[in-house]
Amino acid sequence: MDSETLLARITDYASRPDPYPLYAELREAGPVVRQGDGSYLVGTYHEIAALLHDPRMSADPRTRRETTHTPPFLRLDDPEHHRLRTLAMRPFGPPHSPGRVDAMRGEIDRITRELTESFRAGRQLDIVDDFAYPLPVTVICRLLGVPREDEPLFRAWSDAVVASADVRPEADSTETDQAGDQARMEMGRYLVNLAERRRDRPSDDMLSAFVNEPDPALRLTQEELAETAVLLLIAGHETTVNLITNGALTLLRHPGQLDRLRREPELLPRAVEELLRYAPPVQMRERIPHAAVDIAGTTLPPSASVVLVLASGNRDPKRFHEPDRFDPTRPDNQHFGFGSGIHLCYGAPLARVEAQAALGALLPHLGTARLVQDPPPYRQNAMLRGPRHLPVHL
Repeated sequence: MDSETLLARITDYASRPDPYPLYAELREAGPVVRQGDGSYLVGTYHEIAALLHDPRMSADPRTRRETTHTPPFLRLDDPEHHRLRTLAMRPFGPPHSPGRVDAMRGEIDRITRELTESFRAGRQLDIVDDFAYPLPVTVICRLLGVPREDEPLFRAWSDAVVASADVRPEADSTETDQAGDQARMEMGRYLVNLAERRRDRPSDDMLSAFVNEPDPALRLTQEELAETAVLLLIAGHETTVNLITNGALTLLRHPGQLDRLRREPELLPRAVEELLRYAPPVQMRERIPHAAVDIAGTTLPPSASVVLVLASGNRDPKRFHEPDRFDPTRPDNQHFGFGSGIHLCYGAPLARVEAQAALGALLPHLGTARLVQDPPPYRQNAMLRGPRHLPVHL
């Protein structure tokens, strides 16, 4: 049956420019669709939401297979997830109070201005390399305390880790996984060494805060520090690059909405929320049942791979009116752009600030920009979907 090959077709690189017809096919095939390799796809909004909030659904890959390292808290379950996430958030300041993200707003605006200073009429530029990548990398390096000149080093590690974290059919991927584990180990060692240099000589950054925590009960072990720092460095820029680039591409393809945002920049926060629904940087997530879970007439067996296709849920017509329409004024926009449940994206406040600043800075230039290539070349990763390059002519 065609429905049993949906995951293979979705993850096929040929589908990267436009996976949305396949997501529609997934929703039509049923809320839950078993694949030929024994995994399950879930593509409807309400079922995805139920499973994201179900404590029987594990994010920990060790539920299914042996790994050579302890996963970051993104891939752990409570109570360990809650403990590490809480410790990692401490340097941001108390919840619901002004913290590092708010303090960074001025610097984020300054960085966006500097990056757009070279944008001149008649010039061709790459939105990714010239803008969407350097902005969040500069910000996360500043927050963590990582030297910006080391970016080429951790970019190679980051690419390997992200490749190994992709959702893909049950096939032999040992080489990719081993490369990812090796890169994660080297990156963790690099970040722990940076942190150790700040012990008793702290700077105003998160690595300093982690390694100089005065309360022994709140200190991260070296392994926890390595995994947490790797997660923050990678997650702090990878998804934001996609959010900004997908946003710029969407606006260039919708000139009417682009013109409206140029006239009414106060709509930008709502436009970013709509971009998170319409073209989310994270397309899907894997979960593994601890026990049998019944959902929409299907029993998900223990240890099965269950792929929650978040981007499909974001286009579910049973939840969103005219879901394939990009509408920056959409009301009640409870999307899965940052996930949901206990693993709701840790960096969502920072990503929102960066995306609003970035698109606000791009708006004056996009109105007269022309796409050089449409569709542009995409990154290999199916889970973290976004253009590898986005060349435009001003």
